[in-house]
Amino acid sequence: MKKPLSTYPLRLPSSLKAAVAEISKADGTSINQFVTTAVAEKVTAMKTAEFFTARATRADVDAARRLLRRDGGQPPDPEDRLPLSAKREPLSR
Repeated sequence: MKKPLSTYPLRLPSSLKAAVAEISKADGTSINQFVTTAVAEKVTAMKTAEFFTARATRADVDAARRLLRRDGGQPPDPEDRLPLSAKREPLSR
């Protein structure tokens, strides 16, 4: 199912439009596709920042500091281990 589209008349300074035209041509995309992708990236970045800001208000800083100060080197607790069926092969580089 196609998502409904809307149009928006966009005014850009000539120099910015020329730069977008040059980049989109080199990328093999249209100006419209370039602008749509750029707007989507900005919206995603802002939504991500909003998400982490909201999460930060619920953070337990003292618990995090205790976790970071604990002694290391112990094996994981049994409840922290993944079942064998959930283990995956490491990603190759």
